[in-house]
Amino acid sequence: MYPERRLTWFRRIALAGACLAAAVVVLGAWVRLTDAGLGCPDWPGCYGHIYPNSGGGPHSAFQFAKALHEMIHRYVATTLGVVIIVLLGWAIRFRRDRGQPLIPAAFAFAVVCLQGTLGALTVTLQLKPLIVTAHLLGGLTLLGLLWWLSLTPEIRRLTERERALRTYAWAGLAVLILQIALGGWTSSNYAAVACPDLPTCRHAWWPPMDFRDAFVLSRGLDMDNSGGVLADPARVAIHFTHRLGAVVAGSILIGLGVAAATATNPRVRRAGRLLAAAVVLQISIGLAMVHWGIPLPLATLHNAGAAFLVIAWVTLLRSLRPAPALDMLP
Repeated sequence: MYPERRLTWFRRIALAGACLAAAVVVLGAWVRLTDAGLGCPDWPGCYGHIYPNSGGGPHSAFQFAKALHEMIHRYVATTLGVVIIVLLGWAIRFRRDRGQPLIPAAFAFAVVCLQGTLGALTVTLQLKPLIVTAHLLGGLTLLGLLWWLSLTPEIRRLTERERALRTYAWAGLAVLILQIALGGWTSSNYAAVACPDLPTCRHAWWPPMDFRDAFVLSRGLDMDNSGGVLADPARVAIHFTHRLGAVVAGSILIGLGVAAATATNPRVRRAGRLLAAAVVLQISIGLAMVHWGIPLPLATLHNAGAAFLVIAWVTLLRSLRPAPALDMLP
């Protein structure tokens, strides 16, 4: 097989991995939102079995539906891990091929190993919010890496404006990470329903809030966090902060998308429009969630929207990064 053909297949496998990573993120949200995170209290099996089964023992807490949700999530995540191992082995085997990426594949392998650890800790530490949020960020990091590996770089020289856009894009990444972390913290602390009205929160522009207790990262290790442990004012503070973050992050990312959409390069323009559309879609889903009382399908779709945002941002950054082969041109 010629190197170009091998690289094409590598990107196809990475695309399949990106699809699996997106599925894992959405399934993880479904597990969390259906309160199935502790459907299997052990790891990696479920009550000691590879398939949801209480073993016929006196497991009064066993609920087949919740256990099945959790195990489906684990099955898909395991498949994703196998795909990443294949990608890393492929990258090492053909590392001398022109254009064959190795470092991102190795980084993806390191992240998926970390994800496995976080997945186990999520169960053993009984849905600790810090671990759940880190697990979400790790899943989206994997998605971004795999999507990056699936895209074909364009060999060209960047204009001065495109270099400035790339700097703007990196700043946008910092904002995006912070906002996704706030979303994960809101969900893992069961604060999504803390403000049931719009545009105010509990019919006030500045409701009673407890910011000091809202963002304590570490609490008791043996504490069962299912259903949340925070008092109401702390949950309101978390939700309110997430809303403010959405306004700031949305403004910055839409500005980035609009700026890119007016670039001269068609690939950058398409990526800019994609990012702007992803932001508008995600904000719309968030508003609809509050308006309709956080229905399960919309809440799950909100996590899918976060995955779409990551894909859109990676697509834009890839369009603003020339292929390594360009460095060899005179």
